[in-house]
Amino acid sequence: MPELPEVETVRRGLQPAMEGARIMRVETRRPDLRFPFPERFAERLEGRRIISLGRRAKYLTAHIEDAPVLICHLGMSGSFRVETDDQAQSPGDFHHERPKAAAHDHVVFHLEPPKGEPTRIVFNDPRRFGFMLFAENGAEHPMLTGLGVEPTGNALDGKLLAELFRDRRSPLKAALLDQRLIAGLGNIYVSEALWRAGLSPLRIAGTIAKPGKKAAEASERLASSIRSVIADAIEAGGSSLRDYVHADGSLGYFQHSFSVYDREGQPCRTPGCKGHVERIVQSGRSTFYCPRCQR
Repeated sequence: MPELPEVETVRRGLQPAMEGARIMRVETRRPDLRFPFPERFAERLEGRRIISLGRRAKYLTAHIEDAPVLICHLGMSGSFRVETDDQAQSPGDFHHERPKAAAHDHVVFHLEPPKGEPTRIVFNDPRRFGFMLFAENGAEHPMLTGLGVEPTGNALDGKLLAELFRDRRSPLKAALLDQRLIAGLGNIYVSEALWRAGLSPLRIAGTIAKPGKKAAEASERLASSIRSVIADAIEAGGSSLRDYVHADGSLGYFQHSFSVYDREGQPCRTPGCKGHVERIVQSGRSTFYCPRCQR
């Protein structure tokens, strides 16, 4: 499942082509993805201008004039492609082959930009776990209701983490993956952030919310690590998961700088640490960490 940095990278890749453009036609080449398309899906979008493209957690949001907010989720294998008549092939260096079968091109938005030639935004999804829904009448969609704070920017600091985790008895990793507390964090970047902060994924979450300097330093260190690992991943273009591609068809390369994720048995990269990365399973998910320097 693409994590927040992948979704943000897609948003930034689509933004120049979509913002300000008018939706001239919408093709839905099947009646559903993970869920059926909303009633009159194409009709309610055609002829209207895209005001802005946003993101909430792992969801893309398109604000469209005189239309509901369009909410998109990439699912396991969904990707967007930007095409013009002159350039139907997506540019980019491929680390893993991108799905190309036209049979998996399920939605096509035909756009007329303010300047330049007509553009097509193609949604391809071999597994069909992605979806497109409407948030009606300006109300928040149930998919977005109850999501926690975004892990980007300075809103997430040590003080806020301490408030969120106070008295929680769950492991630290499980608390970080709770979307009701922090929205958009996933398995990969939680492992990376905990390594940067020197905190064990098995540690009880509430221990960083206790009174005293030591807990305060741990919560601030973790908040800083979360913000930095997300920022680094966005800058690098995502984690280059097997099915994940940028809007232009290329893949990110942040996976080449992972410090613990998927590095089981390899030496820890913390300077001076002589430990090795171990893999454990928490709530059915793989966790990678160094038990020697993460406490």
